[in-house]
Amino acid sequence: MNIADLITWFEEWANPAWCESWDNCGWQIEPGVLHQRARVLVCLTPTLAVMEEAIAFQANLIFAHHPLIFNPLKSLCTGEAIAEMVRLAFTHKIGVYSAHTNFDQVQDGTADVLAQILELQEVTPIVPTLPGLGYGRVGLLKPALKLQELLAAIQTRLAPPHLIFSPTADLQQTISRVAVLGGSGASFISTVVKTDAEVYLTSDCKFHQFQESRDRGLILIDAGHYATERPACDRLVQKFESLNLDWVQLSHKDEDFRQFFP
Repeated sequence: MNIADLITWFEEWANPAWCESWDNCGWQIEPGVLHQRARVLVCLTPTLAVMEEAIAFQANLIFAHHPLIFNPLKSLCTGEAIAEMVRLAFTHKIGVYSAHTNFDQVQDGTADVLAQILELQEVTPIVPTLPGLGYGRVGLLKPALKLQELLAAIQTRLAPPHLIFSPTADLQQTISRVAVLGGSGASFISTVVKTDAEVYLTSDCKFHQFQESRDRGLILIDAGHYATERPACDRLVQKFESLNLDWVQLSHKDEDFRQFFP
């Protein structure tokens, strides 16, 4: 399958027209690779380390969740990360394509994969957008779990370097309804409360957002941006493998950008 056909296949599933107005989904760099056989490196965030990895593997497409370019560029100067990415992309003929808020909404996208990892049932979007699409997922744990058991399951299945949760007096509280949203989901807290979820798993939550959740009777769990979105990239690799591409692999150079002192 060539790159143009791969992108057509993907966009029939996760149309870039569904992305938010502030977002930048689709081609970030297209250096004339559309008719080449697809050799794809999938990553969460396109960085110079990922570009160097793509060069080493002779990949011709970096397929990323996070956009390389969010805002209009005013200049490209030697030594700047994006400028170096562009230079290397054109030098080595490696395209960069991003699927962001369109990929967040679809089945087997970022939120849906999180719901599957926690084995949620009777799942619906937190915020429906179009039929069958939406941001986040909320569903039932069957059987219900104690909060301590749920935290242990999240730690085991997502392997976050640091798991933060709302102060609660009872780790033995039974949890049956859980909401999930990969990446920065704190802005959805008010909407999650209306779903009657007892727990909300997301990331990038601030001090007062934990306070707000506690005051509204919602247990907030922050597993980190990387841990909550990286599994969907792995699922994307599996989907690409089913297309019999020449080569596809999940990046080993993706970065969390955070370290925690013991």
